[in-house]
Amino acid sequence: MKGSIKIVNELLVELFNDILTIEKTALQNSRFSDLSITEMHVLEAIGETPRTMTDVAGQVGITVGTLTTSINRLVKKEYVVRKRSEDDRRFVEIELSHKGKLAYKVHESFHQTMVKAMVDKLSDEDNEVLINSLTRLNQFFKDQYHLIQSKNVDLKRP
Repeated sequence: MKGSIKIVNELLVELFNDILTIEKTALQNSRFSDLSITEMHVLEAIGETPRTMTDVAGQVGITVGTLTTSINRLVKKEYVVRKRSEDDRRFVEIELSHKGKLAYKVHESFHQTMVKAMVDKLSDEDNEVLINSLTRLNQFFKDQYHLIQSKNVDLKRP
């Protein structure tokens, strides 16, 4: 058990760091090189439908004040548009501009290509084990650290 804990820890740390490095490099070499990886993740959290600042801040795990700083930069770079909610004018909704939607789709495609390359090489059984293991790990983190479920993750599989 001790050996597997060490191996899993090392693999998780290495995978996390490698994915961030790969994402950063891909972003820097794209037509969206003016975005930081953090800004790209904010765009990812906003997604394709208007959201409130509170919702996005909660999903990303930052304060609304911290998100406001990022949104100000993204508005200036023309990736995000702010507008008052039509339902309640006190709330500000944010949504991706045309440029923001393009960046979002390119990043989403990058993720799909990366994951597809990995799972295509697995047997059906290994794929099932991977999905079950990652689902349990994801749920453990949500439960243990009181994290909000990402709007993009559906733990109910087809």
